[in-house]
Amino acid sequence: MHPIYDVIVVGAGHAGCEAAAAAANLGSNVLLVTMNMETIAQMSCNPAMGGIAKGQIVREIDALGGYSGIITDNTAIQFKLLNKSKGPAMWSPRAQSDRKRFAEAWRLQLEAIPNVSFWQDMVNELIIENNKVIGVKTSMGIEIKSKTVILTAGTFLNGKIFLGEKQFGGGRAGERAAYGLTENLVDLGFESGRMKTGTPPRVDGRSLDYTKMLEQPGDENPGKFSYLSSTKSLTKQRSCWISYTNTEVHDILRTGFDRCPLFNGDIDGTGPRYCPSIEDKLNRFAERERHQLFAEPEGWNTEEVYVNGFSSSLPEEVQFEALRKVSGYENVKMFRPGYAIEYDYFPPTQLTYTLETKLVENLFFAGQINGTTGYEEAGCQGLMAGINAHHKVKELDPFLLSRSESYIAVLIDDLITKGTDEPYRMFTSRAEYRLLLRQDNADIRLTEKGYKLGLASEERMNRVEEKINETENLIQLIKSTSVDHHLINPILENKKSSPLKQKVKFDKVITRPNIGLKDVYHTSDKLTSKINSYNGLKEEVLEQAEVQLKYSGYINKEQEVANKLARLENVKIPSDINYHKLGSLSNESKEKLNNISPSTIGQASRISGIKPSDINMLLVYLGR
Repeated sequence: MHPIYDVIVVGAGHAGCEAAAAAANLGSNVLLVTMNMETIAQMSCNPAMGGIAKGQIVREIDALGGYSGIITDNTAIQFKLLNKSKGPAMWSPRAQSDRKRFAEAWRLQLEAIPNVSFWQDMVNELIIENNKVIGVKTSMGIEIKSKTVILTAGTFLNGKIFLGEKQFGGGRAGERAAYGLTENLVDLGFESGRMKTGTPPRVDGRSLDYTKMLEQPGDENPGKFSYLSSTKSLTKQRSCWISYTNTEVHDILRTGFDRCPLFNGDIDGTGPRYCPSIEDKLNRFAERERHQLFAEPEGWNTEEVYVNGFSSSLPEEVQFEALRKVSGYENVKMFRPGYAIEYDYFPPTQLTYTLETKLVENLFFAGQINGTTGYEEAGCQGLMAGINAHHKVKELDPFLLSRSESYIAVLIDDLITKGTDEPYRMFTSRAEYRLLLRQDNADIRLTEKGYKLGLASEERMNRVEEKINETENLIQLIKSTSVDHHLINPILENKKSSPLKQKVKFDKVITRPNIGLKDVYHTSDKLTSKINSYNGLKEEVLEQAEVQLKYSGYINKEQEVANKLARLENVKIPSDINYHKLGSLSNESKEKLNNISPSTIGQASRISGIKPSDINMLLVYLGR
């Protein structure tokens, strides 16, 4: 091992992998400590990346130079763009992955980075001097020194697994929990809490009757996550399958409620409201006669199937009996039952924007330790923590993003400003600038920042510059090119759009709600020639031009609002301000401001319970 590392990353889940890769690629000497080298980047729950708002995060990680998008593309078995029937702010990419290949690809990627070293052990204590972390102690009694430490312990901190009336320690099925670190952090003055999550049964796909289910294939022309040309779209895919529970299933499940840890008081932690267990669904939505289940394949060459929608902590025999009453599952064979897991987390209001803790210098938290749920939320935190740990070591300015620039910033700002008392999951509704933060323009928003950092390659930068230039040229060409109404009217009539009576510019046609650029550009030789010259960028340029033309008014208005509110983000608040001395503030406001210690007026304005009058008072106090 290195005599003293720049960065030690504790935990090798999605946050830990992105953190280690980012810091190492920037030039830091990194040690990744994990309890099991065989489960690096394990997909503990469903074998999928992306989804509503989550897909945008994966695209942002990729634009900044992270690996989640690349790994997903190289191990995907299905790709879908969700919410295509809605506006572009809601379009969200999602991919099913081969679970084993995904983890293997991440390990191989990390091993290919020279600055990443590995150590298999459990960290159970931090080494602190003068309120700064200087290393870690492991269960083997080994002290490892480091200039910074990033904790990404996931569900392993005092993890407890629940299966009916059975309880046993563990951070994941078949793996031990991590002990000692929570107690060490609490002794240092950190506040901790308990959260709960769960997973559904895995079943044998050979025992399922897919003829009784509704097939959910991938997109006909599948996309991909990464903006790099080196990753390829899928040429073949595996389908998912939909089935439904019924009243008979529900009745069987209810027979186990008296032994369910969710209802008998065994579980203290708060579970994810937006991804409830099947027993929680029955309890909260008693009026519903059925709930949707997805049979999701775990990979290319396995019969293991993930039953999405059936997360449960009920006794295994109840799960099994109930599943057999679902259409298509009558002869199901179970590989393993679902279970719930309760674990420690640390309220994220104890962090700064860089994800460094306020109590201990050079100590960073990322992932589920901050109260989030989901691979994507964890991965983006790991990326940001890795970047900022490296910057702290090299005495560089912090790397920060704004809410109008990325979903990553929305997540971090929500966490450190508002905190969370339930597992935090990203949604498009959390972003006030979601029309600016689309999945199609993540590279335009963030690649230059990643390039300046040193993470995004020159190839990425050249590609995004080409995309921007070609999009602008195409938009200008569309605005200056007239459409022959005799040629285009048959297309308009087929789309049930009013025919033209004379020539107009192409942009007037494309702004119609039910007309796409792909529908009409071939009616102009000039546009056809230009668009066919884009080669590998054709689809991206077409999509970008169409979105900008159709929604330019809305996009411009949203950008104006973002620019106005950005002024508040530029008004810094001194870190040593004592809010209790500001007499015009209510006691509640003083308490909240002192607790969060916002760094800007903009952040202060987003603290729950802080009123506009409080912000005006602060502006006056700061001499504005």
